[in-house]
Amino acid sequence: MELSMPPPQIYVEKSLAIIKPDIVDKEEEIQDIILRSGFTIVQRRKLHLSPEQCSNFYVEEYGKMFFPNLTAYMSSGPLVAMILARHKAISYWKELLGPSNSLVAKETHPDSLRAVYGTDDLRNALHGSNDFAAAEREIRFMFPGVIVEPIPVGQAAKDYLNLYVTPTLLEGLTELCKQKPADPYIWLADWLLKNNPNKPKLCYHPIEEELN
Repeated sequence: MELSMPPPQIYVEKSLAIIKPDIVDKEEEIQDIILRSGFTIVQRRKLHLSPEQCSNFYVEEYGKMFFPNLTAYMSSGPLVAMILARHKAISYWKELLGPSNSLVAKETHPDSLRAVYGTDDLRNALHGSNDFAAAEREIRFMFPGVIVEPIPVGQAAKDYLNLYVTPTLLEGLTELCKQKPADPYIWLADWLLKNNPNKPKLCYHPIEEELN
């Protein structure tokens, strides 16, 4: 009797990495270190966030004493956001970064990226996602078109569709019936792009942004 085995699932973990504004000029050598450390740079973009957008990104830090300085620092110039992928990407990237305080990193992990490129506790050069939930949220914030694995299945998929997809799709189809466009497929596709509730409201500075 043969046992039917489920097909193997290949999952490569992803983490968000940010090269912060004060060391953007070091991007090329930092990317070289990233690639030599076994990571794949899945996507990359250069953008300049407003203080409000930085507040939304660091919402979990809201209310802390350093929060105003953090948002001012992160909005002070263009930054580079990257999606990094490899086995155990989150933990390996955190290990490569070293302690969040660059002054501590210089003492305890002198070869870490924050020790080499960072200045102090605030200006610590680079960002990395703390865990999978943070990576998922941060990647969607910076790269709203990216699907973050694993894709839900079974009841989890049904719950996700009922909560996030069906209401928006129903609204779009209702509007489609009212408008009766010549090409309903193209119209609906455009409507869904404009009314995606999960798309962050980011107004980038066009001069600073470069999309790959």
